[in-house]
Amino acid sequence: MQLIMATGNQNKVREIREMLEGTSFTILSMKDAGIEADIDENGTTFEENAVIKAETIRDLTGQMVLADDSGLMIDAMDGAPGVYSSRFMGEDTDYTTKNRAILERLKDVPEEKRGARFVCAMALAFPEKDGVKPETQVFRGVFEGRIAYEIAGENGFGYDPIFYVPEEKMTSAEMSPEAKNRMSHRGKALQQVVAALKELKI
Repeated sequence: MQLIMATGNQNKVREIREMLEGTSFTILSMKDAGIEADIDENGTTFEENAVIKAETIRDLTGQMVLADDSGLMIDAMDGAPGVYSSRFMGEDTDYTTKNRAILERLKDVPEEKRGARFVCAMALAFPEKDGVKPETQVFRGVFEGRIAYEIAGENGFGYDPIFYVPEEKMTSAEMSPEAKNRMSHRGKALQQVVAALKELKI
């Protein structure tokens, strides 16, 4: 089965493909599907933005679309950067700069107050049938951890090098892709998507 992933982020597409390996699902990025769209992600929650992306591309293509909106919420920053994670300090700012800025901001924050979590909302939009657009389904996954004291790890992307996972005693950028996908916010949300599709016998 073919699913269009409503994102231009090739790292997200790669992770989703890795997690769906061995299943009947084939993930197409917007680029693979020949889609160019400037989506206005003006929602105030991860769920709202995921739905906006999924339904915009569904309406453009008439196909089933999966969209993800995710980000890092840091307790010591009142939940920021949150839905603005990719736009934090500007969309063109590289993540090494963003990560260093966060570490600097939290340099005097004690360990017990460095709590953080990655949150992922996934929206699954279905094509119109008999003139009716089925309700878009939304799923949420959370990956709990805390902000590290230094950048560590070469795996992953984005904020992974500063996201410390206590159970693993390493950052998510130091974890193997398999271990990260099993524990991550995106992995947890995707497991729910797959279960829903199986239940619908799609």
